[in-house]
Amino acid sequence: MGSPKRDSRPTADFLGESRVVDYSNADIRGLALALSADDATTTAKRCFDWVRDRIEHSMDFPREEVTCVASEVLRSGTGLCFAKSHLLVALWRANQIPAGFCYQRLTLDGPNPPYCTHGFTAVWLDDHGWYRCDARGNSRPEIHCEFMPRQENLAYPTIYNGEQTYPDVWAEPWPDLIAAMEKLQSISQYRSHPIDACPPATDSCVSEATAPNIE
Repeated sequence: MGSPKRDSRPTADFLGESRVVDYSNADIRGLALALSADDATTTAKRCFDWVRDRIEHSMDFPREEVTCVASEVLRSGTGLCFAKSHLLVALWRANQIPAGFCYQRLTLDGPNPPYCTHGFTAVWLDDHGWYRCDARGNSRPEIHCEFMPRQENLAYPTIYNGEQTYPDVWAEPWPDLIAAMEKLQSISQYRSHPIDACPPATDSCVSEATAPNIE
């Protein structure tokens, strides 16, 4: 499957269900229905705000459990950035809103390694195109992420050597990342050995070259 043309809707992959994005789960479907509105943009914002504010980021709160699958994140009420993105994409797709996954490579703290993978999301809105947004949570004073199409405000700038924002939107989470998450025993283990995952060699994504309306 190739990337769609710039003026086409996302392929069915960006509405798909998987083991990680398990939006047929009854609790996810119930929440998705409760957050739905008459238009996709309002629904997308309600889902974003709910995950941002109601799911505690595991690094900001004294939580040790590791979550990955969307329904697990919802049940536990906590997750790392990429776990929160799994739930958010599940809620969007449950509402028939195409969505995918985006990533950055960042230092864990300050200008020096170790590096870690930061996960966030992109949602397709018919009157806008792809919109990247970050629901990791505003629980740190320096982070203030809002859902404002046409104005991207990600949680982290890439400023240090070795950091980067990957330009693509993936239909599924990176397999290397999922495998590493499933080996984690605790958040304490993540703090000492953060995940620095590699992008997959796949064409199941939307590239910046074919979707320049990604902001």
